Formats: sequence, structure tokens, C-alpha cells
Amino acid sequence: MVNLENLESHAAILEAVQRLVEVVAQLRSPQGGCPWDLAQTPQSLIPYVIEEAYETVDAIQTGNAQAICEELGDLLLQVVLQAQIASETEQFTLAEVAQQISDKLVRRHPHVFDDLEVESMDELHRNWEQIKAVEKGEDPHAVKPLSQTLHRYARSLPPLMASMKVSQKAAAAGLEWASIAGVWDKFHEELEEFREALAGEDKAHQQAELGDLLFSLVQLARWHELDPSEAIQGTNRRLIQRVELMEQVIDRPLSDYSIEQLDQLWEQAKAKLKGQ
Repeated sequence: MVNLENLESHAAILEAVQRLVEVVAQLRSPQGGCPWDLAQTPQSLIPYVIEEAYETVDAIQTGNAQAICEELGDLLLQVVLQAQIASETEQFTLAEVAQQISDKLVRRHPHVFDDLEVESMDELHRNWEQIKAVEKGEDPHAVKPLSQTLHRYARSLPPLMASMKVSQKAAAAGLEWASIAGVWDKFHEELEEFREALAGEDKAHQQAELGDLLFSLVQLARWHELDPSEAIQGTNRRLIQRVELMEQVIDRPLSDYSIEQLDQLWEQAKAKLKGQ
């Protein structure tokens, strides 16, 4: 029996998406469109794609449903806008974007949309990678060079996430410490090398040693099953919350206060947040 509730829900989704497509098309129209939207190119929109993706992540982490809904809308706008610009030069359309991802999902889930049976998550992942290789015209049974995989992550992910993924793949290939003690030794070694670099004046060397130190810290996070990207986002969020609390109890700009006064305000804000 057809579920009428589902049909009505699908119709509402299609209607809402169609309205968004029409709104974006009007914004890009040479006749009465928005000058800012008309001036945009795929390249000029890159910062907005990144910004909206991070704001969506932040909303998800805070758990505010209304904020998540709003940020997902902003992110969806970037998809529709990119597709609209591409359609104007007959490169591709939003329909093709949706069709391609639907086809890909069906292809990569034969255990759902076909008769394939899988015994474990490992087998599911192997099937996924083999199907992906076939899509790219590669031999699904060929051993892919590790460097090729590492390059892909380094190019496509933010630095901290890339460091985590690169080290996970390298570790899976055998490039791993025997125990957590070795990871700690490496961290202390890199910390000392960074200190030595800071004693000199070679900025390039200092930058390189800072990178090594950060990478070793990511390894500690990996061994302890922690997410460094999420950790630093949480720290940023807490800092902003503390500054907000400080500003609520003062009547002048923060720059008007002494270091000692600011330190006292900081500790008060920190204690208040801990008590919440």
C-alpha cells in the first residue's frame, strides 16, 4: 500500500527545492538579478563553501536543531549556486548533480539495492573500495601505492583532518610505533627540536619544526582515539564563551584593563563556565 504521508512529504521537499532553484536563478538573472550574485564565479565562492561547511559542523556539535537546519540551508545554497553557474555555460545542471550522486550511492551499496550479501563491516568496506576503483577505471584488485592515497587526503582535507587520515593510512600499512611509549618519545623529541629552532632566526626551519610537533601531537590523539579537529574547535568555542562572559561584567573595552585585571576576569569567567 502506498504511504500517502510519505508522498506528501516528498512533494513538499520537491516543492521547496524547486523554489530555492528558482530563487537562485532569479538572483543570477541578467534582467533584475543581484549584482553581487551575478559577479560570483565558482572560484570566488570557494571561501563561502568552506565557511558554510565549518559553520554547519559547529552547529551540529552544539546540538541546536534550529541552527543545524539554518546552516544546512546555507550549505545547500552553495551547491545550488555552483550548479546554477555551471548550467549557464552548459557544463552541468543541479539535476545532473543529484542524478550522479544517486547513481553512485546505488552502485556502491549492492548489499542494499542488489542481492549482494556481506558478512562484516570489513567486507562492506572492501566492496566499496573495489567498486570505487572500477568507477575510476582502475584494477579493483591492484594494490594502490600508499603515496597516492596519502596525496589525496593531503589535497582534499583541512590540515588537522589530513594529518589524522594520513597517519591512519600509514599506520595501517605498517608505519606505526610498537607502543604508545614510542609516540610520547617522538612528541618530546619534536618539542625539543622546536625549542632549539626557536632559539635561532631561521623562520622556515621554525615553521617546519612546528609542523613536526603538531603532527606528533596528532599521533598522540590518534593513539588515544581523540579527534584533534574537534578538540581545537572546542577550545576556540570555550575561549569565545569566556570572552563573552568577561564583556558582560565590564563597562569599557578589554584593552582598557591591565593584564592583572584581565587575568582575574578570565579566571572568573572560566569558573562560571565550569559551574554551568
